[in-house]
Amino acid sequence: MPTALVPPRSTLRVTLLVVWAVLSFGGVFFARDMTWVVAGWPLNYWFCAQGAVLCFLLIVAVYAWRRRHSGAETDTVQAPQGPYRRRLHRNFGLYVVCLLVFLGLMAWAEQRGLSRYWIGGIFLFATFALYACIGIYCRTSDPAEYYVAGRRIPPIYNGMATAADWMSAASFISLAGGLYLHGFSGSNGQPGGLAYIMGWTGGFCLVALLIAPRLRRMQLYTVPDFFGARFGGRWPRWIAAGAAVLCSFTYVVAQIYAVGLITSRLTGVQFEIGILLGLGGVLVCSFLGGMRAVTWTQVTQYVILILAFLIPVSWLAYKQLGNPLAPLVYGQQLPKIAALEKQLTESPAEISVLAEYSQRAATYGAMLQDVPATLARERAAAQARLRQLKMDRADASAVRKAARELAALPQDEAAAREQWTRARQDNLERAQPLAGMSPHTLVFAGDPEGSPEQRDSFNAARLNFLALMFCLMTGTAALPHLLTRFYTTPTVAEARSSVAWSLLFIALLYLAAPALAVLVKFEVMSHVVGQSFDNLPTWMAQWAQVDPTLLQVTDVNGDHILQFAELRLGADLVMLATPELGGLPYVVSGLVAAGGLAAALSTADGLLLTMGNALAHDLYFRGARRESDPMVRVLLSKFALLLLALAAAYVAAQKPADILALVSASFSLAAAAFFPAMVAGLFWQRTTRRAAVAGMLVGLGVTLWYMLVNAPMVRTALGLGGSGLWWGIQPISAGVFGLPAGALVIWLLSQFAPQPSKNQNSGL
Repeated sequence: MPTALVPPRSTLRVTLLVVWAVLSFGGVFFARDMTWVVAGWPLNYWFCAQGAVLCFLLIVAVYAWRRRHSGAETDTVQAPQGPYRRRLHRNFGLYVVCLLVFLGLMAWAEQRGLSRYWIGGIFLFATFALYACIGIYCRTSDPAEYYVAGRRIPPIYNGMATAADWMSAASFISLAGGLYLHGFSGSNGQPGGLAYIMGWTGGFCLVALLIAPRLRRMQLYTVPDFFGARFGGRWPRWIAAGAAVLCSFTYVVAQIYAVGLITSRLTGVQFEIGILLGLGGVLVCSFLGGMRAVTWTQVTQYVILILAFLIPVSWLAYKQLGNPLAPLVYGQQLPKIAALEKQLTESPAEISVLAEYSQRAATYGAMLQDVPATLARERAAAQARLRQLKMDRADASAVRKAARELAALPQDEAAAREQWTRARQDNLERAQPLAGMSPHTLVFAGDPEGSPEQRDSFNAARLNFLALMFCLMTGTAALPHLLTRFYTTPTVAEARSSVAWSLLFIALLYLAAPALAVLVKFEVMSHVVGQSFDNLPTWMAQWAQVDPTLLQVTDVNGDHILQFAELRLGADLVMLATPELGGLPYVVSGLVAAGGLAAALSTADGLLLTMGNALAHDLYFRGARRESDPMVRVLLSKFALLLLALAAAYVAAQKPADILALVSASFSLAAAAFFPAMVAGLFWQRTTRRAAVAGMLVGLGVTLWYMLVNAPMVRTALGLGGSGLWWGIQPISAGVFGLPAGALVIWLLSQFAPQPSKNQNSGL
């Protein structure tokens, strides 16, 4: 049996972990059976959207309180008290008052006739100026301040900073949109829904119970520092640093994409220029002051983003239900949405739209029968149309449109096959009832008691939900930029308390996100759908100009009336467009954009700092055992951060995928690369260096391979047929294979290796 490093008072931890596992995985597995309606709420929907979050918060709070009062450990460092914390409270209160006064002045100015262009510019400039001032004021070259903010951040403020660092653009911008599109659990091809709520909050139980306090006790600067201290040698640190850069880079690309999206909407500049403007706001904090500046910037950003999220959802709840407490009352809209979904499914106009999508899919299918001939025919027709317009001296706009259509044709057969296959699949999905969206309260697609196909569909949907939730939970407990935040508290006990504060502040948004999705869906179905195309609100056209993939409106059946299947809202748009959808003043739209910007910038700050430190501190200096002046080490970290920021901006400008997909991929990568080796290193004395290295490489390799081999572009390029999925698990949850593979390798290599020396475990 393995020798555990678990202290005698581990009963509480084990008990809470069992409760956590039963509530999360057991609750989801039997969710289809929890059909009772309590106080107007379907019990299964309420539990996964709210009940589980409250239980996770209670688990973390109970653990922090019991450990603090049990006398099980004594911190050698005393937390700063007295004038320092009173000064922090005073400054924070003054900032909140000034922010509210600023919002009041902007609302007054809008009523007095201030244009939307100026409102957007003022919000953008004011937020960037605030973050820049904090970055300049907190600039430092001291390693302890730059890497861990001097280890003197009180738990409540570290909780706010962690919440802002955590609630990235995926949480603020895309989470409600994902719930709008996927409902409870999505479909077989699009798992998600409430799995994001449970996964991203349940992971904090693992952070609090297993990882954060023990890492804080070791007095480290970075997560790769743990692998170097625990296992010794270069390879564990190098691999951990490389994995930290990989998963953080995937994550930060999504944040910079969101920055470009919001900045271009606020100011009207091009998307690429918006990215560069936002990048300046990121760098001025993380580049100058490191973790010290990033921490206090994130505290200010949390207040902005939580106000920006709660104000619109509260307004929608008050508008629809007469009560602004959205998380408590939005359940009343669930049966109304179900009735509207049934009505839309049976509507003749909707059926005609679905038939047109089905016909378009058949057309693309016919084009794919002979790709070379079809491509040649399409190109010849486009060239003939362009020549005819020039000969007829047609309007310049018509000529430019024809030229763009010619240029948009695929350049070769491979590109044509990929583009038309994707278009065919897209039209097939939109030809399904509700344009391919699942009914909002449907607990997994299919039917466990139906036909074999329906049973298979149900099992696949439930399995994908569980797999995604597992990857998000373990990825949360392993993300380097999150764990580093708990290095900044004065003591181990306050690191544990900081996790509880973090989850509390995060829960304020995560309890409101499902409410926003439901309220927006009701607003769209009952007030937007059915309008004449001539009377559609102007905000729809404005958002479509920013990025056509965010919003598409097409009169498919030609009746000049908007049908539900003719409207496509991207997940990244639902939250940003909520104020305009609800008829709120434009100042609230500016606040929401500033909140989205704060969410993206706060996470980007932490991610870039993590990557820069991994390259400079862990790979270059510690990994190669170079001796240097601490100031030189900090300076090199800053330049590494700058280069990575520019690289991420370039990738984000290519718009590689939506925010939620990019962020979710980084969780699978972090879970597979870090979680098994980290937990084994902390709790199993026999874990060896060779086992940790092999486990990280195998876990990361399996996860990356599964993601790549199931990417449509890769499968098309390699000529692979079929789906390539194992047990129907989608690539977004690839960590569910990589993590067990890495854990198995670690166990096998450590179990049959000689007992490690005591010096190897001295870092504990």
